[in-house]
Amino acid sequence: MDALRGRAAAGRLRGLYETREVPWICAVNVEEVMRGIRDHEKEITMRVLGGLHLAPLGRVEGVRAGEWRRDFANRGITLSQADCLIAAAAVGIRARLATGNPKDFPMPELDVEHWPVGA
Repeated sequence: MDALRGRAAAGRLRGLYETREVPWICAVNVEEVMRGIRDHEKEITMRVLGGLHLAPLGRVEGVRAGEWRRDFANRGITLSQADCLIAAAAVGIRARLATGNPKDFPMPELDVEHWPVGA
C-alpha cells in the first residue's frame, strides 16, 4: 500500500524497474493489496499489479509453508498462514522478500529486506 500512496516504498519500487529488476508478488500479496485499497485507487492498483511478475503458489510452496508453521509452532512461535505462503513463494523463485515486518519472516532460508512502513 505504501508503494501505491507515494511513500518511500514507491521510490524503491521505481528503482527496481530502473535497474530492470522487475519485482514479484504472489496471490496472497494481491489479496492483501486489494483488501486495503480505497475505491478510487482500484485503477492505479490494477496497473501496478499488472506490472509485477506473479510468483507461483503450488504444492511445493504449500508443503514448505506448512512445514514452517508446524516446525515453528513446535518451538512456541506462531506464524501466520499468509506470511508462510508469501515466504514460500519468495523462496520458490529465489527472491528477496521486501517487508515492513521482518520479524514475521524468521525462516532461515529466506532473504528478507526491511522496507519500513509509512516512511
